[in-house]
Amino acid sequence: IETKQGPKDFPQLKNDTFLRAARGEETEHVPVWCMRQAGRYLPEFREFRAGKDFFDTCRSPEACCELTLQPLRRFPFDAAIIFSDILVVPQAMGMDVQMVAGKGPTFPEPLKEPEDLQRLQVKVDVEKELGYVFKAITLTRHKIEGKVPLIGFTGAPWTLMSYMIEGGGSNTHSKAKRWLYRHPEASHMLLKMLTDVVVEYLLGQVAAGAQALQVFESHAGILGPVQFKDFSLPYLRDIARRVKDKLKEKGQDVPMIVFAKDAHYGLEDLSQSYYEVVGLDWTIDPRSARERTGGRVSLQGNMDPCALYSPKECISDIVRKMLEGFGTRGYIANLGHGLYPDMDPENVGTFVEAVHQHSIQMNKQV
Repeated sequence: IETKQGPKDFPQLKNDTFLRAARGEETEHVPVWCMRQAGRYLPEFREFRAGKDFFDTCRSPEACCELTLQPLRRFPFDAAIIFSDILVVPQAMGMDVQMVAGKGPTFPEPLKEPEDLQRLQVKVDVEKELGYVFKAITLTRHKIEGKVPLIGFTGAPWTLMSYMIEGGGSNTHSKAKRWLYRHPEASHMLLKMLTDVVVEYLLGQVAAGAQALQVFESHAGILGPVQFKDFSLPYLRDIARRVKDKLKEKGQDVPMIVFAKDAHYGLEDLSQSYYEVVGLDWTIDPRSARERTGGRVSLQGNMDPCALYSPKECISDIVRKMLEGFGTRGYIANLGHGLYPDMDPENVGTFVEAVHQHSIQMNKQV
């Protein structure tokens, strides 16, 4: 019965620190959340997911809601991100994707040659194909009771394209990159198709109640600067511009975050791409990121997830140095990548606490 509640009359937001930091406004403490905070490192997550098919879980609004809320019961995170997966977009376009134990996401029939594009749905009805994500967002907005903002997300076109051609994860991404060099027109055609779906998908998430949006270009780092400028950046910009323009028509505005992993060469460009926030991986020095983005955007990141294997007292120290590098304004603390399944939840708690305590101290000294 609960799912029947529509995307309105949401409980009032009590902690908007994350949204204010995203817009570069002053905050009492630096907000913090973690990519994959709803994940296998939590015993309650493993227990809830046991024996269930991964994508079946993604298609259950109640399950996604529960998994999204689990980390908030344990840690004082300043934001939640809806539990879902970037590969629901290729599924919506008609591709079969399965989660294979020990292997990860697998496409039994990946795209091999340009003529395979004919297999894809050109016009995707996102409400019909991805309505389960929208329902999950709406349900979670009610159940989260205004505790923290809820982030919606999508994979970016190049990252989705590379999965669709590789048929799963890959170290070299050579099959997908072969397309870029050998079939540039078909590549742009596929990227445009993906962009159109992603724009509609993000707008649907906002309509359902998402209060911020993150675009994951997880495979940016496999491209060099030239290919990035040709096959990734224009689509990232197009997504932000189109989503913002459409929202503006309705008098709406939600902060958008772009996370292009390992695209250190693209930092200046990314900071001029209509996103309020640029997410960083751990290979980038915080001070140099501030200089190179010239105060145009807020920054998010970027502790090495493996730092969470440190003894607790070291984590606090690593966090303090990171905060000193970024400064406390226009900054959202996060990891430089998602949490890994074998991490100790207690150390995640130490990380969150350290961000809050050190940033409150630093703000007092100013």
